[in-house]
Amino acid sequence: VSWRDNLILATDSYKFSHWKQYPPGTEYVYSYFESRGCDRGWDEVVFFGLQYFLKRYLLGPVITREKIDEAATLCSEHFTGEGLFYKEGFEYILEKHGGKLPISIKALPEGMVMPTRTALFTMVNTDPKCFWLTNYLETLLVQVWYPMTVCTNSRYQKKSIHEELAATGNEAWQIPGGSAFKLHDFGFRGVSSVESAAIGGAAHLVNFLGTDTVAALLCTKRYYHSKAAAGFSIPASEHSTITSWGVEGEVDAMKNMLVQYPQGLVACVSDSFDVFKACRDYWGSSLKDLIKGRISGDSWGRLVVRPDSGDPSDTCVQIVSILCEQFKEDVVVTKTGHELLPAYLRVIQGDGVDYESIPKILGALKDAGFAADNMVFGSGGALLQRLNRDTFKCAFKCSEITVNGVAREVFKDPITDKGKASKKGRLTVQRAADTAGAEEDKYKPRQDENGAPGGQGFLHYTANGEYVTVASGRGDLAKDLLVEVFRDGALLKDWTLDEIRQRADIPNGPFSQAG
Repeated sequence: VSWRDNLILATDSYKFSHWKQYPPGTEYVYSYFESRGCDRGWDEVVFFGLQYFLKRYLLGPVITREKIDEAATLCSEHFTGEGLFYKEGFEYILEKHGGKLPISIKALPEGMVMPTRTALFTMVNTDPKCFWLTNYLETLLVQVWYPMTVCTNSRYQKKSIHEELAATGNEAWQIPGGSAFKLHDFGFRGVSSVESAAIGGAAHLVNFLGTDTVAALLCTKRYYHSKAAAGFSIPASEHSTITSWGVEGEVDAMKNMLVQYPQGLVACVSDSFDVFKACRDYWGSSLKDLIKGRISGDSWGRLVVRPDSGDPSDTCVQIVSILCEQFKEDVVVTKTGHELLPAYLRVIQGDGVDYESIPKILGALKDAGFAADNMVFGSGGALLQRLNRDTFKCAFKCSEITVNGVAREVFKDPITDKGKASKKGRLTVQRAADTAGAEEDKYKPRQDENGAPGGQGFLHYTANGEYVTVASGRGDLAKDLLVEVFRDGALLKDWTLDEIRQRADIPNGPFSQAG
């Protein structure tokens, strides 16, 4: 049974009643989306994912007679009483605008890394009779929090991996070296839906090249102009394909992996019974020559040993130590004095991997004298699912309304939570170096219940001082980093994954390398 999109119904129930609640004479409602901070202590966010929602849900004539009738029927069943569903409003969009949404959206370029507490996109209606539409669309567009948060989560792990690679003597930074393949997406089965897998997996591919989430490959092709698959994978075993050989047949199962896939990379789960025995007696003894033979003449290959249980730090240190001992004749010592397994052998840790455990694992390896390049990581639920809208405290707030031709600032500033104070008026996002302002123009929140609601000043500087959200319509549009990406049903900017990867890359990262 296929799911048929109806944009009118892609909203919260209470939104149906809001068209009656604005002041009489309302013509325009202007709102913005931002991260108000991070519960993990991260101070910047990668803006990514809006283009997917625009292309998937908002382009072209998305309001039809059939969809209006479907929404009217459902609302009559859902609500008590009549008059909540604004049927006339949607009929006006159908008749006046051909079913296309009369709104304008400005946003930061996707892939841009921006400090928190900065406007990321703004939205306003372009037809005064559709003032109610701006915040009606909040429910759907705030879901940008998900790919944005996954992308940032992935990037912070990229930074920690990159730092440990550098600290333990890595010298190869171009793809396929460096961090490019160091964090593999195992998350398809651990997310809430196929759509989550697609957009969350695509967000991870902004930072890395390894994935097992096939839906992400389709997403980047259809919505971000990937000409070919944006991520890569290799033959790999699971416990069923190894344990089906029985306890005594485990070594034969492992040999079968090497024989069936004699070239290129192959990964094999090795903890079905005794991971340390497997590394010492199987990989490091009886199957050693087959592994070493994967690099010979014009042939290149690599075995990736996968533990999948135990304390991640302790287990990885023990396994790398065993393998370095068993293959010591080919072990390399990096320029920092850390031991590195031969090119035909690596280890992938795919259990218990997240932004906190990766630096712990790599730190333990470094302390034990082993290079970070010995390791690859796989992450599933922690990469794509163990986060929510409050991870980056994402919010969509009205900051200006126009009533009978007169614009007025709108804001909230609850005395019970200073962190929820919102910005006022029309907004621009500018580089601080390009923005003039006196000391009294800098935003200062109210200090207590006796202070002026909304605080004082209109220059909202980022914590690092590099950017400023200029509020109250006082910004310079010529310097605005927000770009109009959508107007009246049409996409005005169409970013490619290649562009986004370069914007989001870290210094000396894989996508900023020359050649």
